[in-house]
Amino acid sequence: MRRRTLLAAALLLAAPGRAGATVDATQHDAFWLWAGVPPPAVLAQARTLYILQGQIDPPPRGGPGPARMIAQGIAVPRLRQGEVWLAYRAHTLRWPPRILPTILAQARRWKQAGNPVVGIQIDFDARTRHLQEYAAFLRDLRAQLPPEYRLSITGLMDWGSNADPEAINQLQGVVDEVVVQTYQGRRTIPTYRAYLPRIARLTLPFKIGLVQDGEWEAPDSLAASPWFRGYVVFLLKP
Repeated sequence: MRRRTLLAAALLLAAPGRAGATVDATQHDAFWLWAGVPPPAVLAQARTLYILQGQIDPPPRGGPGPARMIAQGIAVPRLRQGEVWLAYRAHTLRWPPRILPTILAQARRWKQAGNPVVGIQIDFDARTRHLQEYAAFLRDLRAQLPPEYRLSITGLMDWGSNADPEAINQLQGVVDEVVVQTYQGRRTIPTYRAYLPRIARLTLPFKIGLVQDGEWEAPDSLAASPWFRGYVVFLLKP
């Protein structure tokens, strides 16, 4: 535990932490690469990549029929270093049976190309009042994932302040990490500082998601948390 605390402190010191500072992607080694963003030179230093591969949408205009997955993101490259997570943007939790096999088939193609795929990330904006439903969905998903894949999710900042602690604790042993997003679109959420001390009290592995060139001032409370695992930068299109 002491080693993790020291590692978190080192990561925090390496990140921009002064008032008025902005997120410099070259100072980080974990990134989201989303659709429409040409792979930048900074990826050469990446140790962890979350790469969008699809979006799960409900039926158009609430009509009949099951949800569908729309392929997105970059084609399968060959990435030799670090860890690769395949990310999926979900707009519904009502997945028909064919979606997970499609995701696993994509993961196999990436691995067969020599990529170090370690897990799947679900990017779903679960509102605080719906965390119980989301936890149930994730338990079911975890049970179906092959043990070789870890499970990551994104989280909203208000989880740390408005959620029932028991709802978040249900995710322990289900997900391997939560990446808490401090931005919307291309900008840091202006009130992010108010949420960070509460987020630092999470009791499961978590990272902080930053947006490239966004505002960021790191609080001391993050370095003090034994569960803090560093930062992930959302890369923007030039």
